Amino acid sequence: MATCAVVRRAAGHDLRHHGDAEVRDDGAELTDLAVNVRADTPPAWLKQVIAESLDGLAAYPDGRRAREAVAARHGLPPDRVLLTSGAAEAFVLLARALKVRHPVVVHPQFTEPEAALRDAGHEVGRVLLREEDGFRLDPAAVPEEADLVVIGNPTNPTSVLHPAASIAALARPGRVLVVDEAFMDAVPGEREALAGRTDVPGLVVLRSLTKTWGLAGLRIGYVLAAPDVISTLAGAQPLWPVSTPALVAARACVGPRALAEAGHAAHRVAADRGYLLAGLGELASFGVRAVGPAEGPFVLLRMPDAAGVRARLRERGFAVRRGDTFPGLGPGWIRLAVRDRGTSDRFLAALAATLTA
Repeated sequence: MATCAVVRRAAGHDLRHHGDAEVRDDGAELTDLAVNVRADTPPAWLKQVIAESLDGLAAYPDGRRAREAVAARHGLPPDRVLLTSGAAEAFVLLARALKVRHPVVVHPQFTEPEAALRDAGHEVGRVLLREEDGFRLDPAAVPEEADLVVIGNPTNPTSVLHPAASIAALARPGRVLVVDEAFMDAVPGEREALAGRTDVPGLVVLRSLTKTWGLAGLRIGYVLAAPDVISTLAGAQPLWPVSTPALVAARACVGPRALAEAGHAAHRVAADRGYLLAGLGELASFGVRAVGPAEGPFVLLRMPDAAGVRARLRERGFAVRRGDTFPGLGPGWIRLAVRDRGTSDRFLAALAATLTA
């Protein structure tokens, strides 16, 4: 594999740009292919569970039962679990509470970890995975001096699922290895997951309940790590960082019923993604190229005049995620959320019309 580029200074990427910016304000009426939250969520049963929790709002939140439920879901003791106000809070806690000197982020990936590190005063190194390598990880590309390494799996926006062994190979004594598994429950069988592993030194796994369950507005996620790391991060949290409705949702979303439903949804997403990719393949003569094999609930596309295509798709009723805000990508990239086949058919027709106009 070719050597990945290592960058020490930030280039001009908007690390605070996220997919929701595409559908705010004048984009509210568009078909949303920019945000990776599952479209048919939260389900009615989960809404009911959350609604019933509102009767307890007079009391301060007590996260013990939710913490125990998350721990049991991953076969861990509760002292290896920290509940957070979404994965975004976890990135801030890691950046502010851990004493690291040489953090490195593997890109292209979700930009919030680097933004949090920079806001905390860190100089952040970047390992840029290469398109010609399929954006796949070469563990040897990560500098030995890195004492904190951040990587997503499956990676947003590339939809690449890295082998667990390749990620575990990044572990070193004295290094914190942060794996963002926010989309892992969208992978059938959660293959290549590191959540629940206790044999990888310095491992910190982040999970989000936002994507699969449609809870972006509720803010709930969690950290899995060694007890000393959990204690350090918890010491940086404010009191009662997670609301009662979010705690109730966390318990519900890691229960047997929810896990079975999430498993079925993962297989459905995989089938819908295959359908979308087949349709995109028919547009290859126009220069449309998808990164593959895609394993997440989204796909990354390269195409000529991607910015112009994105603007014209808005005119045809579709919002897609620009790719140029991700380090390692440029203006020729677009990210698409996977939706049902009917939505994909409408999008593919709009894209074909845009490309042939």
